[in-house]
Amino acid sequence: MAARATKALAGDQALLLTDLVFAECVYALESFYEVARPRVAILMRSALALPTIKTLDSSLLLRALELYEVDRLDFAEAYLVAQAEATGVPEVVSFDRSIDRVRTITRREP
Repeated sequence: MAARATKALAGDQALLLTDLVFAECVYALESFYEVARPRVAILMRSALALPTIKTLDSSLLLRALELYEVDRLDFAEAYLVAQAEATGVPEVVSFDRSIDRVRTITRREP
């Protein structure tokens, strides 16, 4: 399967990488393959840089990766914070206290 995937990525046809699949890749690398967080971030940035990969908002995914790597948020929380920043929403509602590490938004408990 890896050879077929490599061939598809090296081709000339555009491939859509949705945000949900991107998050699933982060999760699989980290949990199933036990890849360290900094390496996961490098691999996913590399995927975004491939000329065949198209996303809806690569800058949002890059920001989420930064929060995931630097602030050590789970990717789902990092994505939530990146979405809040991008849309100008100053506050998120979450039980996850790790979000408090990010100073650009405020977390409120439900």
